[in-house]
Amino acid sequence: MDPIKSLKKLSQKKPQKSKNRFEFRLKINLWKVLIAFFLVIFFLPFLVSLLQIQSTESKVDTSQALLDVKEGRVEEIMIQDEKLILNYKDGSTKLATKESGESFADLLDKSGVNPTDVKYTVVDQSLTRVIGEVASVVLPLALMALFFFFILRAQTKGAQDIFSFGRSRARLFAKGKQDVTFNDVAGVDDAKKELEEIVDFLKNPAKYRKIGARTPKGVILFGPAGVGKTLLARAVAGQAGVPFFSMAGSEFMEMLVGVGASRVRDLFQNAKTSAPSIIFIDEIDAIGRQRGRGFVGGHDEREQTLNQILVEMDGFTPNDNVVVIAATNRGDLLDPALLRPGRFDRRVLLDMPDKEGRIAILKIHARGKKFGKGIDWERVADRTVGFSGADIENMLNEAAIYAARQDKSEINMSDVEEAATKVKLGPAKRKLQSKEDKKLTAYHEAGHAVVTHSLPMMDPVHRISIVARGMSLGHTLIPPAADRTHETRTRMLQQVTAMLGGRAAEKIVFDEMTSGASNDIEMATRLARAMVVDFGMSSLGPVNLGPQYDVDEMGKAQWYEPAQISSNTQEKVDKEIGLIIENCYKEALEIVKEKKKILEKIVDRLLEKETLDRDEFEKIVGKKNNGSK
Repeated sequence: MDPIKSLKKLSQKKPQKSKNRFEFRLKINLWKVLIAFFLVIFFLPFLVSLLQIQSTESKVDTSQALLDVKEGRVEEIMIQDEKLILNYKDGSTKLATKESGESFADLLDKSGVNPTDVKYTVVDQSLTRVIGEVASVVLPLALMALFFFFILRAQTKGAQDIFSFGRSRARLFAKGKQDVTFNDVAGVDDAKKELEEIVDFLKNPAKYRKIGARTPKGVILFGPAGVGKTLLARAVAGQAGVPFFSMAGSEFMEMLVGVGASRVRDLFQNAKTSAPSIIFIDEIDAIGRQRGRGFVGGHDEREQTLNQILVEMDGFTPNDNVVVIAATNRGDLLDPALLRPGRFDRRVLLDMPDKEGRIAILKIHARGKKFGKGIDWERVADRTVGFSGADIENMLNEAAIYAARQDKSEINMSDVEEAATKVKLGPAKRKLQSKEDKKLTAYHEAGHAVVTHSLPMMDPVHRISIVARGMSLGHTLIPPAADRTHETRTRMLQQVTAMLGGRAAEKIVFDEMTSGASNDIEMATRLARAMVVDFGMSSLGPVNLGPQYDVDEMGKAQWYEPAQISSNTQEKVDKEIGLIIENCYKEALEIVKEKKKILEKIVDRLLEKETLDRDEFEKIVGKKNNGSK
């Protein structure tokens, strides 16, 4: 950077800072002056009296004081209610107090003191008493008011005063204030393209007006958690050279009625003032849920806030050059009036990234991390089928932490593998298990692995372990070899068979059953029921026997009707589910019987190493010949 330009920038910033400091100090000094003045006004009479009393050197009896006055030793007398202050000719001062009910003036007259012989003054302190009485009442109240004022002021976050509840809490990102751009987003190319057009609309509005196009008023992002909705919005803030107002849906809501609608008005007013601009509302389902579903009627705070958003986006007041971007993972809950064209013109669905998207995401989040040369990103992408962008970021971060904990200089493939397992199943737990428990777990997991490897349409076994993670004592990882959209009946039956492989191994080896297969049985039964009830994959024919519902293109339920089947049909459904489970279990038993020797070898290796990866497993059982890689 040019040093002359740097000096100019510094010279421009310093006066502003000093000015702000001067104003801050001036405000503090004014407060100090006002408080000091207030205290002096109320305490001045008491201070005067105190000084006068403290200036006296000694006390004298009333009779002696009158004698001294009569004999001419006193030069000046000052009478203050029940006090008599005598200034003697020798420079001393004495104080006398009244001993009878008569006033000092009457006593002086009775004693024959001539007013011309001595100078005396009568001070009326009735005003002082009134001021003291008023101060004793007003001063505590004033101090309490000041105390509560400062407390309330401290609770309003800096410069905001106690009447700013209705103001927008949106964070403003101007050009250059956000370092995330579209280059930092991957795996959601279609959504990124939609938002790139929005940025171009705002940067070059004349190009679209020339051909008669209208700028979209809103874009709503749907998708499961972690796919990059908020990250895309941050990228828009980094790309757009216009003001970007960001606010969460929950920030509109407050205890006070009407605050949400007021904040919506203030937000859109600020955006219109700064137009062209972008408003981003994260988790819009917090305020955009369908009206009429609440329990407090149609005038609750949330519905008032939603109504105000509807009016601001497409009401009588024009809303040109202000684009609203919203994000939610519960699109089925949103109000239809919010989703109609004219408000949210574009609806963008974000899904889990495919293989190419995962590779691109891996490369983005690998920046700044030291990876070894043996990292195969395609293999990692195959390993992370079903991972969201947030899962991948977390996985690489966990891999870096794990490598650093091992005092490694680089992150290798084993670190990534451990991190991927940790993200999905949780950290490893070294539970104190008996040898019998470890042996049962080893046979159970080996049963899953052998049956899965023997079924032609199942994906290869990726990892077997008897190390406890989460709620399980062991696991057999079988990640999909490719992204799939459709499932066939044959493959579903083989999945049920593989799920029951652990129970089959327990039965063949120990002639016993354990509780470790409970989750496998639950998943197998659920899949079998879906085959019969939802997919029509049974002898009952292609009939949907479950709840009747329909969804629109955004996944929102249009209508719903519970299942209405006879008891006779329900009996047939239960019979078909039981038949699928029985046949699959028999097949699993046959496979385990046939390959019991291989099963024993796998168990021995598991008890020795606790974890087997794909290569070690296939050295024992051989390569899988189904075209999977």
